[in-house]
Amino acid sequence: MPINYSKWDALELSDDSDIEVHPNVDKRSFIRAKQNQIHQQRHERKGRIATLRYERIINEGLLGRIGALVKALEEQRGKYNEGKGGDEVDEGVFEALVEVTSDASLGEDSPPRAPEGVHKNEQQPKYSQMLGALVDQVKLEVDRSKTQGPARHEAYVKEVRGHLEKVRGLQRDLEVELRRLEKEEGEKITSESIHEGFSISQVSKEKASVVQPELLNPKRSAPEDGAATSGAEADVEDGDIDAAAGEDEDIQASATAKKFGKIPYGDYTASLQFIISNPQILIEKETDGLLVEAFNAQSQATSKKHEDYARTCVHQALLLQYCRQLGKDGVRLFFQRVQTSGHKARKLFLDDVNSTYARIRTRTAELKRESEEEGGDREQIQLHAVDPGTSINILTPPPTAQCTTDDERAAREVFDTFPPGLQRALESGSLDKVNVVLGKMSVSEAEIVVDQLGGAGMLSMEEGVIDATTEEGRKVVEEIERGKKMPSRVEEVDESMEGQMEAGAGEAKRGEEREVLMVDEVD
Repeated sequence: MPINYSKWDALELSDDSDIEVHPNVDKRSFIRAKQNQIHQQRHERKGRIATLRYERIINEGLLGRIGALVKALEEQRGKYNEGKGGDEVDEGVFEALVEVTSDASLGEDSPPRAPEGVHKNEQQPKYSQMLGALVDQVKLEVDRSKTQGPARHEAYVKEVRGHLEKVRGLQRDLEVELRRLEKEEGEKITSESIHEGFSISQVSKEKASVVQPELLNPKRSAPEDGAATSGAEADVEDGDIDAAAGEDEDIQASATAKKFGKIPYGDYTASLQFIISNPQILIEKETDGLLVEAFNAQSQATSKKHEDYARTCVHQALLLQYCRQLGKDGVRLFFQRVQTSGHKARKLFLDDVNSTYARIRTRTAELKRESEEEGGDREQIQLHAVDPGTSINILTPPPTAQCTTDDERAAREVFDTFPPGLQRALESGSLDKVNVVLGKMSVSEAEIVVDQLGGAGMLSMEEGVIDATTEEGRKVVEEIERGKKMPSRVEEVDESMEGQMEAGAGEAKRGEEREVLMVDEVD
């Protein structure tokens, strides 16, 4: 079967090495001149095509308005008689011109701006100005005819219709030349006409990951029907948000984070540049520090400026969190989506910022109101051992998987119902920290928690050693000798043992004792 090589006829080469020239002509110079000629022709042809396309758009807009002017003038026929003067006819033409130029259905009065390289990229006059110039030109022609009345009006109609036909003819010639140049442009295969015919690739689609905002209290479950869990507020009140077990308890915003928090709200360009210059700010600790800074700023806010700073810190903290959650390329993905107008990710992010700031603002207001009530004093529940020689020890149940008895499992279930702040205080084994958390609860909530701690066996009593070498220790010993019992203690003593104590026979062996926790209600 013969091979058809005709498709290569359209291939235009500007550096054909097989070209033959006259022996007296330098081949390299000839090739360079040929290249320049071809490139110059291409450039001029492209410029001419762009100019014709732009002029076609202008002519289409002008044709519609001239046609509307002719129609408006034709509707005025019969309005003038032989007695009408030229001034009245001119006024009618002017009214028709105003009617056409104010017609919004014909499109915008300003034509589109010329593309680069066309008419020196100058802005064209408005269509109303073009029509005004056309009517002035027509009026000069009509004035030369020295007609009056209906004849003068007909002269206007004739002249305007003549201009309409001229523009139509110009448009037809423009279309012919434009088609010729476009055909000539498409006849040759050049490097600029190379394009990718098709491309296929296979991408494994993964389940879209739902971006979840990082909560201030990640372990806290949401209360149902608006009911607060016992001590739920205790984990949020701290201005310095309690740290999780094993982490530094004093979380503060670093100098870099504070600088990042001062970037204006919504200035994503500046935020992106800051992250590029300080990539270390993307760690989780910086996010927590900014949330702490927002809480403190809102707590101490005395003006709208301070509140705006707190909102900005929340915005910047969640910005860092979202960038981390989106993975390895999270920074680019986040800023690309959040800066796209109308993107769902932008709305999700801003809603998260507003809801987080609203929770902080609400909580700080509640704390301020509570501190102002009754001169800043309020009722609290605190745990103390009645006996000064006895200490209260905290026993935290092991994780559920490590529980070996039913009692341990039951205690663990009770422990898991506590808010994270109370859990961390119990895990620390410090009674003072537990009292701090209880002090942040209401009296009713704290009483429930104390009952749960006692019922689950998380509190135990141990007797301490009395140092009789100190003055305080000697006073305790004297009190024991006088009362024959430990001070401030409730003892259940067997009757037989009580008789021995009255007779003073030896050291009384004590029976079963019940330690009493003193629950203070502090005003």
